[in-house]
Amino acid sequence: MNPANIQAPVALVTGSALRIGAAITAYLHQQGYRVVIHYHQSKEAAQLLTNTLNKLRNNSARAVCADLNNQQQAQQLVAKAQEWGGQLDLLVNNASIFKRTDFTNFNDADWDAMFTLNVKAPFWLSDAAFAHLKVTQGAIVNITDIHADKPLKDYAVYCQTKAALMMQTKALAREFAPQVRVNAVAPGAIAWPEQENTLSSEIQQKIIARTALKQHGKAEYVAQAVFALANNPFITGETLHVDGGRGLT
Repeated sequence: MNPANIQAPVALVTGSALRIGAAITAYLHQQGYRVVIHYHQSKEAAQLLTNTLNKLRNNSARAVCADLNNQQQAQQLVAKAQEWGGQLDLLVNNASIFKRTDFTNFNDADWDAMFTLNVKAPFWLSDAAFAHLKVTQGAIVNITDIHADKPLKDYAVYCQTKAALMMQTKALAREFAPQVRVNAVAPGAIAWPEQENTLSSEIQQKIIARTALKQHGKAEYVAQAVFALANNPFITGETLHVDGGRGLT
């Protein structure tokens, strides 16, 4: 069933049941978008967010499950978003793995997992979405990281994946121009990792101290940046750092 308001733009946000992805989705919905909430394992959270948004505007949100490690499922996710919305205006590649890599016990499984989800999946999704986005003169926004060009110790593989995604942003901006714009948002200290003992409170405070604005960011700031890039028709191939000036130090 197609949404009643077929004029509203449609956004597909990957990994959008929780944390930054959920904030991006809620903000886009607030700005008038119909949203496709992608999840893999967080079914309960995805459905809760979907229900919440649909109470605000009937049939304006839909949750779709897909394993983005599988190219076919990634392509089907785009197809389902297009079928539901009748159009596709924005793809936000947010789903990602953030994991510490211990070089005293390095394994290829971590390497493969992070490169597949953080680099291959956005490429598969962007490739599948291009045909639909060019119809609406739409946009792609990738969520990278400030550590794409300033490596974080003990996270060498993760940093490489985000560097690759930053280059993918620039490369696809050229490939998809002039029909579709491709940009990126690189968050700084926005959402602390969920894994226990990843960053102690002491380390967190040191990170904030090295941030020019001396504060921890909010997920909504990333969402605002995504919306700004999605709606500016004369920006492509760029990365907007949302880091409180941390990159200055």
